[in-house]
Amino acid sequence: MPTPFRLALLAAVAIPAALAAATPRPNFIVINIDDLGYSDIAAWGSANRTPHLDRMVTEGRRLLSHYAAPVCSPSRASLLTGCYPKRVLPIPHVLFPGAAVGLHPDEATIADVLKGAGYATGCIGKWHVGDQRPFLPLQQGFDTYFGLPYSNDMGPASEGVKSSYGAPLPKAKTPAKKVAATDDETGIRGQQPPLPLLDGNTVVRRVRAEDQLELARLYTEHAVTFIRERRDRPFFLYLAHNAVHFPHYPRAEFRGQSAQGLLGDWISEVDWSVGRVLDTLRELQIDRRTLVFFVSDNGGPVNQGATNRPLRGSKGSTLEGGIRVPAIAWWPGQIPPGTSTTAITSMMDVLPTLAQLAGAALPSRKLDGVNVWPALAGDPATPPRDSFLYFRGLALEAVRSGPWKLHLAKGELYHLGDDLGEARNVAAAQPEVVRRLIALAESTAADLGRDGVGPGCRPLGRVDRPLPLITLEGTVRADAAGKHARLP
Repeated sequence: MPTPFRLALLAAVAIPAALAAATPRPNFIVINIDDLGYSDIAAWGSANRTPHLDRMVTEGRRLLSHYAAPVCSPSRASLLTGCYPKRVLPIPHVLFPGAAVGLHPDEATIADVLKGAGYATGCIGKWHVGDQRPFLPLQQGFDTYFGLPYSNDMGPASEGVKSSYGAPLPKAKTPAKKVAATDDETGIRGQQPPLPLLDGNTVVRRVRAEDQLELARLYTEHAVTFIRERRDRPFFLYLAHNAVHFPHYPRAEFRGQSAQGLLGDWISEVDWSVGRVLDTLRELQIDRRTLVFFVSDNGGPVNQGATNRPLRGSKGSTLEGGIRVPAIAWWPGQIPPGTSTTAITSMMDVLPTLAQLAGAALPSRKLDGVNVWPALAGDPATPPRDSFLYFRGLALEAVRSGPWKLHLAKGELYHLGDDLGEARNVAAAQPEVVRRLIALAESTAADLGRDGVGPGCRPLGRVDRPLPLITLEGTVRADAAGKHARLP
């Protein structure tokens, strides 16, 4: 049941039905890939074959300075809410199964904003901003949901979540007689429960190694069905693949196709999925009224085979390789084909941009994102944003203004226009720039805070007795009908 605040929020973002019907509005599809490295696809220099993404780039626009977050949960919270992750999900790292906290149900998501404007809304794939019922997609503005509530590595090692396809599986551990619901408020990190595949709020499958092989295909089929069934009204589809997060599980027809091993093979399957989505839009002749945004949720994990060249750093860091991600905007007839931009864009800019294009009212709560449509459309005017704050968990580790980036701990200054790999510290030669960026960092103290939870951070959603969706013993928690089940 929506809270009173959420009901008021939905009323606030709704637009009159007459206005909604007056002009055709664009459809929106956001395709979010998990742990894809900055240069893991051909358009960013990879040797991997990604013909569908290549075509998407030829017909669209590359965003060369797009920022996410260092890890999964914060990045997704930022995308969904239009805010710095710390403002809406102030946690030190990521959420685990059975977490007591999650994205607060009173936050306005993209789905809330667009649903209030008459859009059909669907979420397919990885969620990862809370797995307790109040935090799941159907309670956060989405009409439909099908997917995993968190990463594909968060389960028992004996069921393939700690090793990629073909690796021998360890024997299952005997569940302890008494296992605490959570190790801490952000969830179970030790002996984790089985992976749950959800349809709406209901667990429909216990995901083992052989099931991981089918995730990308299942998600793609659900996406195509969603598009076909809603082609006659404006829709928003959030397609968030678990691929290409470790463990890597490409289907048989994609294995052995890449010099990058199973990771590269799974990237090929992601490319196939993108092709299916775009081909469906073309077939239904709705491609010219559909904006598709392709992005990775954070930098690639180099220790698991990802490539972020020419960026320095890896997933989990605030070096460019940990937080700058490949992004493509595609909308035939609206976005200039075969172009790119170095304008600063970010996950938190997606909500205000889509709201502007849909004619939807923005939430009354503070947003950090801005409308970056001019940058997507190739407008050479002033870039939509000049600065960016690099948070890692609750800590502000770096700040950017224009081309200048300052790492606060060591006082290292880099000019990203000349030194994308952050190799030449020029702080000694640019004392005035350093002082200006330190002042920018200090200005966050009264809002988000430089460390810890600042006064501008909003409350987490919280439940009193968190439990995993499937217990260690394999019992499924009560579904929407109040029934319990044990999956094979």
